[in-house]
Amino acid sequence: MRLAVDVGGTFVDFVGFDDKTGSITIEKVPSSGQLEEQFIKGVSQLGLDLQEVKSIVHGSTLVINTIVQERGAKVGLITTHGFRDVLELGRGNRPEIYNLFYKQPEPLVPRYLRFEVPERLDWQGNIITELDEIAAKTAVSQLKAAKVDAIAICFLHAYANPTHELQMKQWVQELYPDCVVCVSSDIVREWREFERTSTTVLNAYTQPQVERYLNALEGRLAKQKFGGSLNIMQSSGGITSSANVKTAPIRTIQSGPAGGVIGAVGLGQALGVENLVSADVGGTTFDVALVVNGRALEKSSETINRRPILQPSIDIVSVGAGGGSIAWIDAEGGLRIGPHSAQADPGPVCFGLGGKEPTVTDAQLVLGYLDPNYYLGQRMTLDLNVAAKAIEEKIAQPLGLSLIEAANGIIHLTNMNMALAMRQMTIERGYDPRDFSFVCFGGGGGLFVSALLTELEMKQAVVPQNPAIFSAWGLLNADFREDVNQTMVFKMEGETGTTLQDAFEQLKSALQTTTQESSQSALYFADCRYQGQEHTVTVPVLQSDFDADDLSPLKSRFDQYHEQAYAHNLPSHSAEIVNLRLRMLGVTQKPQLAVQDNKNSSLDSAQKGERSVFFPELETAVSTPVFDRTKLQFGHSFNGPAIVEEWTSTILIHPNQQATVDEYGNLRLEEKAS
Repeated sequence: MRLAVDVGGTFVDFVGFDDKTGSITIEKVPSSGQLEEQFIKGVSQLGLDLQEVKSIVHGSTLVINTIVQERGAKVGLITTHGFRDVLELGRGNRPEIYNLFYKQPEPLVPRYLRFEVPERLDWQGNIITELDEIAAKTAVSQLKAAKVDAIAICFLHAYANPTHELQMKQWVQELYPDCVVCVSSDIVREWREFERTSTTVLNAYTQPQVERYLNALEGRLAKQKFGGSLNIMQSSGGITSSANVKTAPIRTIQSGPAGGVIGAVGLGQALGVENLVSADVGGTTFDVALVVNGRALEKSSETINRRPILQPSIDIVSVGAGGGSIAWIDAEGGLRIGPHSAQADPGPVCFGLGGKEPTVTDAQLVLGYLDPNYYLGQRMTLDLNVAAKAIEEKIAQPLGLSLIEAANGIIHLTNMNMALAMRQMTIERGYDPRDFSFVCFGGGGGLFVSALLTELEMKQAVVPQNPAIFSAWGLLNADFREDVNQTMVFKMEGETGTTLQDAFEQLKSALQTTTQESSQSALYFADCRYQGQEHTVTVPVLQSDFDADDLSPLKSRFDQYHEQAYAHNLPSHSAEIVNLRLRMLGVTQKPQLAVQDNKNSSLDSAQKGERSVFFPELETAVSTPVFDRTKLQFGHSFNGPAIVEEWTSTILIHPNQQATVDEYGNLRLEEKAS
């Protein structure tokens, strides 16, 4: 048995997979209280014996929530003399130039906890000034007196030579052994002092909490006699051991959303669809990613809560739009949705757990999208009256709208926020959404998929089976992965493939072993730019490049990638390599999608009833057939308006759309030909 566990803002999703039979069991529990307790509770409800589980893959939002909510550790910083204020100075720019009230975020390390010591390296790693032992140990003693939980060490050009950082780390461990210590050369080996310092500080900021959680979880698993491996999903879409995450938690900042994207890649391979837009609709966020030619788009840096992070990550755009997103009226009298969320506790008003602010889920209930008596497969009953009262008092009356108009306005604005994120992921990156299929999942995905399919005029939409736990299923499709990056600046002209190969061999020697997996592979990339440029384009390096007499094939490939990204290139202009990136993969066994038999059962047997549902294009509520998804079979096809229910999700199909069940049980939606 293998187990996947995905922690979201509202629920924890569990998928048990039997390697021998291919059978899947699923469960959901609220993500409230102590997560390790909910983890064990979900395993118990799933009916799994942990002694029979060989591996657990865990996706979590712990790191990103810690950063966004600013509830991390008390951190001290030790840096090179003259760089004490790099966190405040940043790039010296104004990211939001039209925002008159914009203020830089306060550094997570206040100035009195930032210390500088004499030492200096040049950009190639040569020592100019030796590390001052007296000043270094004095800084540690002062941070110990301040009772910091963690110390971040980031010296100038340590990516080229970590000697001083490692010596500093040793002194910290000797003088303050109870403190967590992070050095930049262990976290990120790239240039850009502000971004590198920010990444190291954020790693230190989150490490104590992640260590406590994983230690507590491993303790609970040990009591259940779990003897397998606990692996964690990384932002890159690969998994790694919990031991690695304890020292480098910043690698898991997009751990939660990454599972769904990897699941979309696997689903696309099974369906023979290479270009996909992946969207995960949870209780708090709407997460969008792009799959092009069968691969998820990646990026080497991102910004969370206005703080930069240098780490490989799947390129994901997230907006505060989900089932728990709160509807509110701003100071100008405009309707707004999110980014604040009711989360799991207290949850939407209709949950009856103390929520007072109307949410997207409350609006869906009022419009008839949800059955109050069949939520989570009758595990929960929703209160329509209190949901309607909250929308009436907080939204409808202040705006002079009827209850239905207010509820529909909440849903329409949520749809537009989601569509904007999808356009940002496609059109703003040079891709036409009409060339892509749409995979929509998450507990709320089925309620938005039809409207988004129409809004972006996409080829088709696919709602997988058990969409609410699709991200957890995606975790089982992930390979083990370790990344190492290194800033190495050299011109392409005059260099050979041997130079490139030797540089990557140096990276391999520094790379942690991927796993015990026998099937391993390496992928190579280079960040390239034209001479005189500031920023780079990441280009794949092929095995044939190592055998070439020069780097002209790599240069031509860079020209092509630059043209694709910016609609122009400079083939005759000199280019240089700035960073090298090595990715090692340990290939895992993937769960196979079961092919359904065509039993020729009647579609009527899958219909469980009808209910009144409001559709904006019809400007009224109409009696709408409701289908039981567990009874829909391969080959069944029907037209909207319609609703399809399963215990973890509800799928809304708008008028003028057609739904078809494919051989894997996926529900495929298309616009009907006019």
